[in-house]
Order: sequence, then C-alpha cells, then structure tokens
Amino acid sequence: MTPLSTDERPPYTAEDHSVWGCDDEPMSELAASAPLSVELRRSADAVWEAQHRHPFVRGVGDGTLQPERFNVWVRQDYLYLIEFARVHALGTARAPGLQAMTRFADITQGLLHMEMDLHRSYAGELGISSAQLEREEMLPTTQGYTDFLVRTAALGDFVELTAALLPCIWGYAEIGERLAGAERPADERYARWIAMYASSEFAELTGWARELTDHAGEEVGAGGRERARRAFLTSSRYELAFWQMAWAGERWLA
Repeated sequence: MTPLSTDERPPYTAEDHSVWGCDDEPMSELAASAPLSVELRRSADAVWEAQHRHPFVRGVGDGTLQPERFNVWVRQDYLYLIEFARVHALGTARAPGLQAMTRFADITQGLLHMEMDLHRSYAGELGISSAQLEREEMLPTTQGYTDFLVRTAALGDFVELTAALLPCIWGYAEIGERLAGAERPADERYARWIAMYASSEFAELTGWARELTDHAGEEVGAGGRERARRAFLTSSRYELAFWQMAWAGERWLA
C-alpha cells in the first residue's frame, strides 16, 4: 500500500501524548474496591483521550477525513470483525451462565450480519467489492490485535476475556457519544458511522459489557484483576494503533 498524503493537520505521534508508557503500575487496594470497569477505564485514560484527539477520529467528526483513509479502516475493520465475532463465540462457550451465553451468541450474530453488512455498504460506496473485501490481507496492527484477542479468549481467565473486549465496545460508544455532541458532518458516511456508535442500542450493549466485566471482577482476586487490567490496557493501545494504522497507511515492510 502506498503511504497516504498528509492534510493540514500536523503529523500525529503517540509519543506526543505519552500513551505507550501508560500507567503500568499494578492496581492499588483502593482500585480493587471500585467496580472493575471504572478502574480499567481510569488506568488507560491517557490512551483513550489520545484516541479522541487522533486526527482520524477528529476527521470523522468534522467530515474532513480523506476517503482513502476511511477506505483503509473499512477494509481492515471488516477483517477485524470476523475475528471479533470469533472471540464472542469463544465467550459463548466460556460464559459462566445461560444469560451471558445467550447474549454472547446474540452479539456474534449481530456482528456477522448487521455490522458487517454496514461495512459492506461502506465498501460499496467506496468502490470496494465484496470479493475485494474477502481477498483483503490483514495489516500488522490488525493481525497483532486480533491474535491477541483470540489468544486471550482461548487461554486467559474469563475476566481477561471480558476486559480485552471492552475497549472496542466501550471505546466506540464513547467516541460516538462525543462526536454526536458536535455538529453533524456533511459526509453522510461519517454521519451514519457516528449515529451507529452513538445509538441507544450501542450504549445498552456497552452497559452490559461493563456489568459483565464488573461481575467477573468480583469472582477473582487481586491477581485476576491485575491480569484484566493488563488485557484492557493492551486492547486500548491496539485501538489507538488501529486509528493510526488507517491514518498513516500502514503496510508490511516486505
């Protein structure tokens, strides 16, 4: 892939926000007394705020994002969603109760149909055929992120699984909510993108995912909560890297 040209915004570097070295200290005793999702979000706050400031996200919000960059995101997120659905299928198998099993199964169906259909719609508007989507190759960030999620879902504790999934679900809801509070972008693609992730349905899904993580956190000790924190932070860093991948035109070196 040819690196994309820059626009009027200054080059973005994660080091500007000191997020790659985000709080790596173990959770304190005070943290362990709060709902786990609250402490996970607090521990990765610098990474999340860097996402809100990222030029890709800002470009979606104000409608100025170059279509070439959105093209990269659509192609790679389509591949990501396949593996994200696989992780939810693993969640169905590993969930401790019938209610959680049912919800994981429902989410898997929603990912494989509704959200992937939305991506196919975006792709069609960008001139990308379904056949081209199926032939797309994962870029390094997509490969690393999905490998991490599948490995965590298969081998980690259940609380690690829920914590690793949370930055994608909650992060998009938070971004959608913030962008929806500003002026609607003129580009209908970006307006639909914001509306989807700012919807009450997506907010409800986020609330369920947080509650599930909180309950899972109540069933483990300090060691389990610390593993959950590290999984959450790793996924949060990959979420930020995903925006940068699409913005910078990431490619394999050879």
